[in-house]
Amino acid sequence: MKAIIRFLYRRVVLISVAIALQLAAIIGVILKFNNYFVHFYWISIFISILAVLWIINDRSNPSYKIAWIIPILLFPIFGGLFYIFFGGKRVSKREKRKMKLMDEKVFKVLKPQKAILNEIIEQSEDASIQSRYIHNNAHYPPYNNTTGEYLPIGEKKFERLKEELKKAKHFIFMEYFIIQEGVMWNNILDILVEKVKEGVDVRIIYDDAGCLLTLPYNYSKKLEKLGIKCCVFNPMIPILYIRLNNRDHRKITIIDGHTGFTGGINLADEYINEIEKHGHWKDTAIMLKGDAVWSMTVMFLSLWECLRNVDEDFNRYKVKSRLDREVSIKGYYQPFSDSPLDDEHVGEIVYLNLINKAKRYVFITTPYLVIDHDMIKALTSAAKGGVDVRIITPHCADKWYVHTVTKSNYKILVESGVKIYEYTPGFIHAKTLVTDDEFGVVGTINMDFRSFFMHYECGVWMYKSSALKDIRDDFLNTLEVCREVKMEDFKDFRWYNALLGSVLRLLAPLM
Repeated sequence: MKAIIRFLYRRVVLISVAIALQLAAIIGVILKFNNYFVHFYWISIFISILAVLWIINDRSNPSYKIAWIIPILLFPIFGGLFYIFFGGKRVSKREKRKMKLMDEKVFKVLKPQKAILNEIIEQSEDASIQSRYIHNNAHYPPYNNTTGEYLPIGEKKFERLKEELKKAKHFIFMEYFIIQEGVMWNNILDILVEKVKEGVDVRIIYDDAGCLLTLPYNYSKKLEKLGIKCCVFNPMIPILYIRLNNRDHRKITIIDGHTGFTGGINLADEYINEIEKHGHWKDTAIMLKGDAVWSMTVMFLSLWECLRNVDEDFNRYKVKSRLDREVSIKGYYQPFSDSPLDDEHVGEIVYLNLINKAKRYVFITTPYLVIDHDMIKALTSAAKGGVDVRIITPHCADKWYVHTVTKSNYKILVESGVKIYEYTPGFIHAKTLVTDDEFGVVGTINMDFRSFFMHYECGVWMYKSSALKDIRDDFLNTLEVCREVKMEDFKDFRWYNALLGSVLRLLAPLM
């Protein structure tokens, strides 16, 4: 009985019940005034027509437009209303003003690294084009006085993270999509509490939707009582007009301004295989030390300032490089962030640039392969041109409908020469891309519509960095426990599975 009561009082249940009651109330009003149904019908049709016209003239991805237009045309009575509640990227003037100030602050604080850009130009025109794109459109410059350590599994990241957190003297900034109480988070929290007692400035941002099922209600207040400053991104509220589209999907830790972590790993036990969830969990991260961490610090502080409504002096947190002069520093690192509130899809374009410029190979790991025509064309064109294109996806699904869309994209890719491999031990959550031993990205960006167009994301673009070899080697080692998808696999593919995949692929931008 107590378990039932606890379940009923869970926040997700309360929110769902509140929304269901609101829907019931709306339906009740419609039924009560059924004498006016004709008027309601034509008003709904008019709203749906306006919604379709709005979508057509919007600057969104064409696949996203189609995914909305078809349901609206099929269900014109409620389609337009549903789009008003859940579609688009409507932002209030106040939010727009805050985001503009945030971008201006980033642009002002992150000075252009002209000397480094010139170095890159001298070495490679392709590299300079990619680096300039990130700098000009996301405002994050490249750095050379930086080292990167690639962390090929969650357990390794966990150990390195704890080691570095214990060294903190001044500040710790952490921003994660998912935090869940358990072995991983409890160990980290113990360290953070000790650091607060030592006078370290500890701050945390977590996404409310990402933590809806993993953290208790008002968990931020618990952290504040422990002396940890906390902001909750886009809090979930139990009203029908619920904003689920734009989430903070970034995973960042910054320690004293000289050490930074990012990658696919959230702070929950499945990421370190302390518990089994969808089989063995394979994920990756990268640890940076040096000048490039300044961009990650600015990334965090700009969002913190926006959420907290404060005016931060960013330069207080800028430190001089503390790299050991005996350490061999090679290559360039360029951390970057991507916002869904502009029309510049930085994450997707960074991926496309790397694929289109590849000459020998493209190796990709992604938990989801929910891609549009442009990405399919880039991958298939590279493979047809003789580039060795390989992609590792999960064998075990975390969401059956997303995995169905992923598998529905296999055939067109495989028949064009792209090699697809499924990670047979379980679920691969890593988001990495490496090409030609020269370029690569490690970050939070999935190959799906949500990451490319709807979420706040981040990553680290690399050129001639020592970490690239480790990313390549980890990919090749992972292939040893993967199963390659062959054309023969599609011979016995049932027609109803193909139909389901086609329908879900059409609606994929809304998933």
